[in-house]
Amino acid sequence: MSKEMEVINGVKIDKILVSVLQRRFKSITQEMSHAITRTTRSPILCEAKDFVTGLYDGKGKMLEQTENLPILSFSLGPVCEYIVNYFGEEIYPGDVIFHNDVFSMGNQNNDVAVYKPIFFDGKLVAWSACKGHQADIGGAVAGGYNPNATEVWQEALRIPPVKVYEKGKLRKDVWDLIFANIRYDIVREDLTAQIGSCTLAERRMIDLVSKYGLAVFEAHKEYLYNSTELMMKAEIRTIPKGVYTGESTVYYDGRNPGSTYKIRTKITVNDEDITFDFSETDAQTSGFVNGTFTSSASAVILTFLQMVNPDIPHNDGMSRPIKMIIPEGTILNASYPAATTFGNHLCPATADAIIRALAPVIPERVTAGWNNLLCGLVNGIDPRKHAPFVDIIFLGMKGGSGGTYGFDGYDHIGMIDASGGVLAQDYEMFEQQDPHLLYKHEYLIDSAGAGQWRGGLGVETEFSLDGEKMNVITFGDGDVEPAFGVFGGKEGTLNIIELRYPDGKVHVPLSKELVYNVPKGTIWYQQAGGGGGYGDPKLRPVEKVLKDVKNEVVSVEKAREDYGVVIDPETLTVDKKATAELRAARQ
Repeated sequence: MSKEMEVINGVKIDKILVSVLQRRFKSITQEMSHAITRTTRSPILCEAKDFVTGLYDGKGKMLEQTENLPILSFSLGPVCEYIVNYFGEEIYPGDVIFHNDVFSMGNQNNDVAVYKPIFFDGKLVAWSACKGHQADIGGAVAGGYNPNATEVWQEALRIPPVKVYEKGKLRKDVWDLIFANIRYDIVREDLTAQIGSCTLAERRMIDLVSKYGLAVFEAHKEYLYNSTELMMKAEIRTIPKGVYTGESTVYYDGRNPGSTYKIRTKITVNDEDITFDFSETDAQTSGFVNGTFTSSASAVILTFLQMVNPDIPHNDGMSRPIKMIIPEGTILNASYPAATTFGNHLCPATADAIIRALAPVIPERVTAGWNNLLCGLVNGIDPRKHAPFVDIIFLGMKGGSGGTYGFDGYDHIGMIDASGGVLAQDYEMFEQQDPHLLYKHEYLIDSAGAGQWRGGLGVETEFSLDGEKMNVITFGDGDVEPAFGVFGGKEGTLNIIELRYPDGKVHVPLSKELVYNVPKGTIWYQQAGGGGGYGDPKLRPVEKVLKDVKNEVVSVEKAREDYGVVIDPETLTVDKKATAELRAARQ
C-alpha cells in the first residue's frame, strides 16, 4: 500500500485495526447465521441452511458475509444498493425492508431478503441483511417451483422494496397484504426470525462504531476495501494474460422436450482485471429455465473464487477487478416479465463454461465437473398433523464434486452453487417434519469419475411418501450429461429420480415436471451422480484404489476397468504382477 493511502480523510490507518474490523464484521455475520439456524422452522432454513447473511456499508457496498449457500452470497449487495437509491432520503432508524423481485436485482423469487438500516448519531452508516429460501411465495404452485410457468406472475408474489416496519412501527396493512398471498404460516415465522437476525447485527454494529468512532470506522473500511482490491488484482496477475473461451449446455427448458441451450463465455485476462463476457450465450427460453443478472453474476463470482486465494476477504474491494457482461435477453439474464425460478440452478452450467475456459491456463486451480442438480420438492397434507407441508429433498440432490489437482472431490457435496453450504437433512428431523419414512441414504458405489484424483461420490436415497394430496415437482439438469472429467479423468454418473407407485407402476419424471396427485405410499428412489475425475486414472496409486475398493467406493470390476488395478474379490488383495502388466499394456 502506498504511503499516500496510510491516511484517509485525516485518519491515520492502523493496519492491525483493519484486520480486527474485518474479522469482527465476519463474526457478526456468523452470529446472524447462528441466530437464523436456531430460530427458523422450515427445514429449508434450519436444516439445509439455504440462506446468506451479510453486512453492507451506508451506500450498500459489501462489508462481509457468511455464505451458507454460495449461490446466494452475492445477491444481497446489488439489492442493497438498489434500495438505497429507491428510498433516497426516506430511510429511517427502525425501518425493515422486504425484497424478492427478480426485476429489481433479485436472484430468485423464493429467496426473500430482509434489510435493516443501521444509524449512528443520526447518520446511515451500514445495513444488515439476510436472504433465505422460503417454503412458499405464492404463485400458482405451492413451494414456489412451477415448471409450467411462462411469466413471473405464475411463479410468485413479487415484492419490490417495501417497508414492513417504518421508524420502528409495524405497517400492519403491508404485512397482511404480503402474507395473505403466501400459503404457509411458517413463512411469516421464518421472515420474523430473519428480522431478528438483522436486529442482532444492528446492535453489534452500533456497539462497534461507538467503540472506535465513526471517522475511524469509515476510514478503516475504505482501507479494507482498497487492500482487498489489491489482493484480488495480485491473484489475477498470476493468470496468463489472454482471451479464453468455454461453453456448456443446458438441457430441456421445461416446455420443449429435447431442447438445448448454450452458455458461452469469453474470459479476458488483463494485468489487473478479468472480464467474463456472456454475449454469445443463447437467448432466453419461453419457460422458467432462465436466470437473472444477479443469479448469474453470483455464479460467476463464486466459481472464480474457487480459483484464487481463499483468504481474500469478501467485501466490495474483492469484486472491483471482476467485470461481467451478461446481456439482457439471454438465458442468463431474461427480460421482463419472464419466468426465472430455475435461474439459481444455471450456476453449475455457468461454472462448467468457466472451468473449461480456464483449465488450459491454470490447470492446478480448476476442478473437474461437479454433479449437476436433479432435485425434487414435495408438498401436500401431513395426516399426522392435519396440516400442509412442503420440503425440498436436500438429502438426495447433491452428489459429488469434481476432483482437483492433489485432491479427490468431496463426497456428496456436488452442485457447485451449494458447495460448502447445503447439508443433508438430519434423518430424524426429516421424518418428524415431513410424513416420510427413510429407508436408504448411502454413498453410491462407482458413482465417482475415475482419475488420478477421483471425483466425489454420489448418493442413493429411498423413502416413502406418506402424505395426502401430494404433488411432486422436479427441477434440475443432471439426467442427460454427467459431470465431466479433465486431463484424462473420467466422467461421473447421471442422476435419476423414480416414483414407484403402490400399484407397481414406476414414473420417471422429466428433469422439470409437476406431478399431481402422487398416491400415499409411493416410494421415492433417487440417485445423485458423482463428480468428474482429474488426471489419468492409471496414475492413481494402487494403494488408494485398494482402499477405495475396501471402502466400497469402487467395485473390483471398476478398479480393473478404470484404474488398471487387479484385485482378488475374495481376499481383497492386489495382484501386483497382473496390475503392472495391465497398466503397462494400457500405456
